[in-house]
Amino acid sequence: MIERDLNILNNFNLLYLEDDRSLLTHTKDILDDFMNNVFAVNRSKEALEIIEKEKIDIFISDILLEDENGIDFLKQLKNEKKFDIPTILITAHTDTKYLLDAIKLKVENYIVKPINIKELLNTIHDIVFPIIQAQEIQKNSNVIKMISAVTDGKQVDVIKYIVSHLNNESIFMASYSDIMNEISISKPTLIKLFKELSEKKILVKIAHKTYKFDEKELNKI
Repeated sequence: MIERDLNILNNFNLLYLEDDRSLLTHTKDILDDFMNNVFAVNRSKEALEIIEKEKIDIFISDILLEDENGIDFLKQLKNEKKFDIPTILITAHTDTKYLLDAIKLKVENYIVKPINIKELLNTIHDIVFPIIQAQEIQKNSNVIKMISAVTDGKQVDVIKYIVSHLNNESIFMASYSDIMNEISISKPTLIKLFKELSEKKILVKIAHKTYKFDEKELNKI
């Protein structure tokens, strides 16, 4: 049996659309222990508002909603919003039509009620795991590219530190002192590195102790 590390879920945001308020609350309470943020709503209108203003990594939707249909809503999202977020559909029915519709919409999984929480968590894990792998590959690539942008070998550890501490918005937050507490490097050398990366527009200061990493500029190297 495959043992999954569910701790990897805590960097991801999830949107859950379910009209059964009791089930919605119960499932959200469990998912809250694993996910970064869980947005729980019972109407597609509310779901759309969340999608438009929040970063959503996974979408879970019941199919038969009160006066609505989750599949129709997903079709609308894909057609009008170019929606491309991994989706899990949940239903109390095993009607072949719904299964075929789910396949056509290329949803990641189709779960039949009553919800098996372990199955749900494993499904979410299997969706985000390739994303994390891709992010790690990209981080390694960024480290190599950033190293090629500077000449002082002592700065390599700092570059690795910067890339590994970027948040989901590619923001790095730390003072020179914070970095020097973690890495044995002189302040002049550190300032020189940040200046070089700033001149190349790879790492630009946007606020006090806050820097924006621009991968597009890095790719120009």
